[in-house]
Amino acid sequence: MGHCIPGNKFSLFAGETSITRFRMQSKLTSTSALAITACLLWSTAFVGVKLGLQYTTPLQFGGIRFFLAGLYILPFCGNIKNSFRLIRKNWKQVIRLGFFQTFLLYALFYTGISMVPASLTAIIIGASPLFSAIIAHILLQDDRLNFRTMGSITLGITGVIIIAASRDNFSWQEGKEFWGILILVVANLAGSIGNVIVVKYRNGLPPILLNSSQLMFGGISLFILSIPFEGLRFSTNEIPYYISLGWLSMMSAVAFSIWFVLLMRPGIKVSVLNVWKFLIPVFGAALSWIILPDDKPEFIAIAGMVFIALSLIVLNAHRFRKNHDIAEKIPPYHNN
Repeated sequence: MGHCIPGNKFSLFAGETSITRFRMQSKLTSTSALAITACLLWSTAFVGVKLGLQYTTPLQFGGIRFFLAGLYILPFCGNIKNSFRLIRKNWKQVIRLGFFQTFLLYALFYTGISMVPASLTAIIIGASPLFSAIIAHILLQDDRLNFRTMGSITLGITGVIIIAASRDNFSWQEGKEFWGILILVVANLAGSIGNVIVVKYRNGLPPILLNSSQLMFGGISLFILSIPFEGLRFSTNEIPYYISLGWLSMMSAVAFSIWFVLLMRPGIKVSVLNVWKFLIPVFGAALSWIILPDDKPEFIAIAGMVFIALSLIVLNAHRFRKNHDIAEKIPPYHNN
């Protein structure tokens, strides 16, 4: 059963094609491929936010962005009535995650970036895998730090610092920058706690529905917070604003959904998965070189990218060896 008919070349070809297709699908849905896709999407946020904030205020812009992102996903969550029933049943999980992952993280992020030079912001946000690893080590019993993970994170942070140093001149003014750095560090911690919450509630809401509901809750909360601090602004009629808002909403919907699916996969470690986020500044720099005419690659930035590549090689070396060993054990497909 399942063998090809002896002498039938078409059956042999069909069998080999099926195996090739299966292997290709497995690679496209692998943790590595999906993590890279999410990081590539997130890397476009810097340009989108910079464009959108020319026409509106940060908290209001973020609130509308994330609410729309959650709304976009909802139709893909199945029956709407059943979705709302599940959300009501797990409302504590939704509020807890939405508070840390969207509301607190981005309220602090938008506040912090206005107080800190771009280079320092890039370093602090780029160091998020370190914060995720520490929080996971403290809160999750099966996600302890080891030498390989710490070595990978150290190489990655070195790469982020080098890239940031190549793209902006460092400046330091006492007082304002100190509080800005502190705010961005707390933002990183909030995002790390959000990742841990997703892992702890693997048996709760489905990942796509969980993402949709927490984005809508976080978006509404950000918008409400914006009213006393920023007022209401609905007079924007500029096309670039709506292009930016539309792209950022769709990007957030897809990237966060991918990330939540990965966090809920059995055996996935928060500390290990978040190391892939070191790719975000790499993709961000590459995109700016492609899009912006005055932005060209420099040797120091490429050196930083090499460090990040090394960090991912160190992290995944044992997996590459394991996959190679498994591939060698698979017998070649032949006509029986």
